Amino acid sequence: MALAQPQAVAIPGQLLGPSSKYIAGAGTHMHESNLYASLLGTINITQPEKLPGPAKRMHRIAALNTPTASTSSSTSAPTSASTLATISVSPVSSAEQQQQEEGRQDKREVLPEVGNVVLCRVTRITPREATVAILVVGDAVLSAQWQGVVRVQDVRATEKDRVKIYESFRPGDIVRAQVISLGDQANYYLSTANNELGVIMATSEAGNTMFPVSWKEYKDPETGLSESRKVAKPF
Repeated sequence: MALAQPQAVAIPGQLLGPSSKYIAGAGTHMHESNLYASLLGTINITQPEKLPGPAKRMHRIAALNTPTASTSSSTSAPTSASTLATISVSPVSSAEQQQQEEGRQDKREVLPEVGNVVLCRVTRITPREATVAILVVGDAVLSAQWQGVVRVQDVRATEKDRVKIYESFRPGDIVRAQVISLGDQANYYLSTANNELGVIMATSEAGNTMFPVSWKEYKDPETGLSESRKVAKPF
């Protein structure tokens, strides 16, 4: 099978294409007939094997000496085969990471700035805020993690007085957020108030990867149980 060149870098929750066009491969999942990335990595498309060409026609003289039934059966070709390409997302290998690190030696470290959209992992929650580790700024994967917080008043744009942190985030969640302030010396202040911001990848209490079912719920496909989250609108 021919493996196409990597097309782009995908982030968790990114739409890759419809299931009518691709077969789900490693690092992807399907939701409502669409394929999404399950992890951060490069997109690879594997084309299906080409079908063998049509069977050669029998020489006329040979055909005259062959019964009609056997002739029709010998000239029949395969009628079905998968024609869909397989799309997958592969994490960056250690060798590629080393090459990227060497290529970045002469470059300055990317720092989050006000207005940047970042990807982060929730590390701790309290009634007043969620503490996160910033992993990606824009399209740049950070070599060092920076700490940020999503305060309870910055979770949603409406009904701020009803927001509860434990109903919006859980430790381990991957969150898309926006930097709204450089904060104090220890933390960047982040917001998930826009519809496109919030949890893009979550694991249930049973340890299963969940999928979003509404703007405030994720569902475990194994147990069927739902958990509250501040869900980001898909791309």
